[in-house]
Amino acid sequence: MASTSRPSPTVLQPDKARRYLIGQHGLARPLHPPGARGARALLKALRCIQLDPLDVIGTNADLVALARVDGLARGDVYRHLLPGHAFEHFAKERCLLPASAFPYYRDHAVQAPWWRQTERLKRIPESVLDAVLDEVTRKGPSSSRDLTDHGTVKPLDWSGWKSTARATAMALDVLWTRCQVVVCGRGPGGKIYDIPHRALPRMAAASVKTPFQRWALLERVEAAGLLSRASGPHWSSISDVRTASLPDTLIAEGALEEVSVPGSPRRYLAPTGFREREFPEPDARMRILGPLDPVLWDRGLVRVAFGFDYVWEVYKPAEQRQWGWYVCPLLHRGKLVGRLEARVREGELQVDNLWREKGVKLDDAALDEALARHAVACGAQLARRPRARVAS
Repeated sequence: MASTSRPSPTVLQPDKARRYLIGQHGLARPLHPPGARGARALLKALRCIQLDPLDVIGTNADLVALARVDGLARGDVYRHLLPGHAFEHFAKERCLLPASAFPYYRDHAVQAPWWRQTERLKRIPESVLDAVLDEVTRKGPSSSRDLTDHGTVKPLDWSGWKSTARATAMALDVLWTRCQVVVCGRGPGGKIYDIPHRALPRMAAASVKTPFQRWALLERVEAAGLLSRASGPHWSSISDVRTASLPDTLIAEGALEEVSVPGSPRRYLAPTGFREREFPEPDARMRILGPLDPVLWDRGLVRVAFGFDYVWEVYKPAEQRQWGWYVCPLLHRGKLVGRLEARVREGELQVDNLWREKGVKLDDAALDEALARHAVACGAQLARRPRARVAS
């Protein structure tokens, strides 16, 4: 009888893992054309870009794009992708996804575990959902403030963080989750919604044959590069797939490889043939990474592969922070060499705190060039920074 045991995992040394992750995530050197074309090619290559509403020196989506594509300014990632080229939904948390992913989401009710759709439906009658959908269909792109007010609802409460109390806004949330409406832009009043046939005309009615879970797992592995088999936010909306038979089935089929990295107790999923992928050597450009950049998704893997401890402390009380509120890592020549905390004030990009990693001589010229580029992208006239302190 043939053995049914799993093949031994591929052993990937930490330095090889680091080089692969830098290349897989497009951080070695610019690979895409500048401007709008580059932003669209980037989303296709990354599979998803995680969203966060905080806009300190650009949102996380801005920072992900600015680290990889030239000719972009703060906010361009939304302007160049919405509508027509992308939509928002749950992947690794809430993300921008390429339009080609929409049919999979349309055919499969994707929800993050914390979204609590059932609780929303208890608060919103179907008649209100129908009315809001009908109004968006008739009016076209609309924010919740543009639509008829359907009164108030009891907001959801996530450990003190409350959702909207406006019935119209909550109805849009439900319709958005169902893919009956999509986010087609962002304006002063917040997210702008439209029906898929207008916002995503090429993909709204497209059909797909691959089952959602199989497609989503393969996409997530490509997006992560190395996807830990342990639980964590990198699984997010497909967390139920992690403990199902599908990962082992795809390994047995040769669609995925299992990987171990010395120094980590975890096993990882990688695309088949990932070791044969060719990536350019890292250039001399220093890059400011967004706190939710895909190369940082798995903090344990970052610690092993890069020797870099990173925790995003933005939602921690000030007294519990080791570094600061909105701190971004610095990537140079394929290594994480420091971190900075900055804001745009009075037309200047002002770095409030700057740290270099122990044993690293921070390249001042490369850092100044990175800050100058970022200042231009943020519409600032110049950048100011202190001398670097050693990371403690």
